Amino acid sequence: MFETIKNAFTTPDIRRKILFTLALLLVYRIGCFVPIPGLDVSIMQNATSSGSYDLMQMLSMITGGSLSQGTIFALGIIPFINSFIIMQLLTLIIPKLEKLSKEGEDGKKKINQYTRYLAILLAIVQGIGIMISWKNSGAIAPVFGANTTSSVFTMIFIVIILTAGSSLVMWLGERITEYGIGNGTSLIIFIGILSTLGTSIGTAIVSTIPQRIKGGVTTDIWFLLAFFVLIIALFVLIVFVDMAERRISVQYAKQIKGNKMYGGQSTYIPIKVNSGGVMPIIFASSLVMFPQMIFQFIPSTNEGWIKFVTGWSTWVGVGSHLYPVFLFLLIIFFAYFYAQIQFNPDDVARMVQQNSGAIHGIRPGKPTSDYLKRINNRITFFGALFLAFIALIPTYILKIEGFSILGFNSAFSATGLLIVVSVALEFDKQLQSQLLVRNNKGFLK
Repeated sequence: MFETIKNAFTTPDIRRKILFTLALLLVYRIGCFVPIPGLDVSIMQNATSSGSYDLMQMLSMITGGSLSQGTIFALGIIPFINSFIIMQLLTLIIPKLEKLSKEGEDGKKKINQYTRYLAILLAIVQGIGIMISWKNSGAIAPVFGANTTSSVFTMIFIVIILTAGSSLVMWLGERITEYGIGNGTSLIIFIGILSTLGTSIGTAIVSTIPQRIKGGVTTDIWFLLAFFVLIIALFVLIVFVDMAERRISVQYAKQIKGNKMYGGQSTYIPIKVNSGGVMPIIFASSLVMFPQMIFQFIPSTNEGWIKFVTGWSTWVGVGSHLYPVFLFLLIIFFAYFYAQIQFNPDDVARMVQQNSGAIHGIRPGKPTSDYLKRINNRITFFGALFLAFIALIPTYILKIEGFSILGFNSAFSATGLLIVVSVALEFDKQLQSQLLVRNNKGFLK
């Protein structure tokens, strides 16, 4: 990776893209420190840090701490992610959108435009929910005065800022994708989680561990070593699975056209074990969090709704009893959903047949498609189980008393580590592909 980055900086075009990407990410991080007027940050931080699996804490991690600090980028890229999920599902359900998605670049542009509009609408709804949550915790002070009318204007003012901030983050992500290295949305999530993860682990080490050691508790040293061993093991496992793939050999028949012979070579079809990367976890987590964000603006005077919201948060919401079950099932679902988008067995089988290729022992056409579909489903199932394991098991390991005393249960997220490693590997692949394109002069001299 370091060699790839070094080579990228020696290429003027790629160097400009890297610097452009870094500049926009710097703008995003600066916005994460610009506070919204009229908020008591200390009250918000206390509300956010209540519980290791609290909804607000998870949202704050994704936004790089912006939510707990009450900044203009408090919503971050979350509305756009939710909008993208909804549009992907609607594309499979609504025939008109499905037809539009197959119309090439023009169709994709229209779907992207619909996704932006929906993201702004979701940002308004989620902004209202976050604002009411802040108001109920006593973190909002009227900016325009102390009367009721001024309080309403203050809340409208906060929702507008939150929506505008989320729209700006969405715009930054699109500019990085279009003019930068690529994967703007993933890089924004990467920067946010990396900053939160580093700060949390550093705080846990600096503030908690020295006090425990002074107290003469030597067993904490073993938990500290076990924590770092866990991180290294997860890192190796994530890299191994992310780069793993099943290669299906394809033999192409020889063809004679004129005086020349074509084909006859053997190649392979690569099927990645984890084709969706970290997106199934992001989709599943966002879908579980979304109802709780919507429920934030339900009036607290309605006892029926209060009981329903309380029951939902207790049994279904983030940190609830059934939360691991729902998250596990959603990760499996989105892993298969994303695998179908990334790899279409029918198209691959058709392309192989058109080029006079065949898989050994499998007839061309529908048998090849069925074979590829069967292999893809098996590989996807293994990748989905891996994602579910990363999202759930390490978190419960860190709930052991020794780790919780050291503060690692709230400082570390295996999902965050997966996102960081996956985005870093994807960033390296993007650089390698762009270097390959520029170094390959082609056959026109």
